[in-house]
Amino acid sequence: MGINYGQIANNLPSPSKVVGLLQSLNVSKVKLYDADPNVLLAFANTNVEFIIGIGNEYLQSVPDAAKAQAWIETHVKPYIGRTKITCITVGNEVVAGNDTQLVNNLVPAMQSVYKALVNLGLDKQVTVTTAHSLNILLSFHSQTGYPFLINAYPFFAYKGSPGEVSLDYALFGSNNQGMTDPVTNLHYDNMLYAQVDAVYTAIKAMGHSNIEVKVSETGWPSKGDADEVGATPQNAGLYNGNLFKRVQARQGTPAKPSVPIDVHVFALFNENMKPGPASERNYGLFYPDGSPVYNIGFHGANYLPEDTDIAYTSASGINVSLSILFLHFLITFVKKVKLFVELLYIVSLCRVFHCSV
Repeated sequence: MGINYGQIANNLPSPSKVVGLLQSLNVSKVKLYDADPNVLLAFANTNVEFIIGIGNEYLQSVPDAAKAQAWIETHVKPYIGRTKITCITVGNEVVAGNDTQLVNNLVPAMQSVYKALVNLGLDKQVTVTTAHSLNILLSFHSQTGYPFLINAYPFFAYKGSPGEVSLDYALFGSNNQGMTDPVTNLHYDNMLYAQVDAVYTAIKAMGHSNIEVKVSETGWPSKGDADEVGATPQNAGLYNGNLFKRVQARQGTPAKPSVPIDVHVFALFNENMKPGPASERNYGLFYPDGSPVYNIGFHGANYLPEDTDIAYTSASGINVSLSILFLHFLITFVKKVKLFVELLYIVSLCRVFHCSV
């Protein structure tokens, strides 16, 4: 069970306080969108695994080999001895945007980061891809055994078509008829599992059957603008509460029943400075004071201790996985440049299962 720790806010508790909160929730995996040294320092010796990110602002400079190595030496090497950094992502939603320069810089940045890790003697513990083709990318994941990361939000499907998508189906409710895949004859009682299996099916159709799909982001907002149907505390509580129960039960999807679904929930806190619609600022499980936004059995405020000084010494050694593009961003990119006919199959699957691509 993991959680996304976003920090686009000016009222959040210090990272040292967040340590106690996450430990009280038994959260063992955290995803950052940067490599905040204060967070990495605070979580030393906690056994919490981190995904850290090289932000889009670095994609202009990181293609330079020297600057890529400087980034690794500054943001990874000092912390890796005591803080469990297990994954690095290069860029965030790059190919889904309209900045062609960022897109052009992405692969060179990935190559430079890889070369930097080689220079530091860390390349044997790192996964990296420079493939331009989705097929080549999937071949890489198949060979290395590393998971494929996706963002899956049933909320967006419901928000976009509330008259066609059952709210109960989107919220893991027990009072919905679900849907049956006419091709596989598998029955789905919730949309998230259908979205995940749509990705599995698309990957299999392209000749790969041994790639695990993990959900690096999913969640439901507790508040939204007037036109954001379904964004309420009750619905958010139902979605995340029901999801937690399934994760705790180590439940798999209908297509992969023996593979427990792996999820990072978005997000730990409401982030009051995020741009966009109101929902973007209201995905948090907690308010900044540690009190829960809605009741799903968490009582975080009791686990926000006073700040304490943290002694830290840097150490060598690393166990890093460099995982880069989420599937729906790749799909968007390849669709735009119209390189691969096979992606039409993926798009059709996502339409059937209400994926947000």
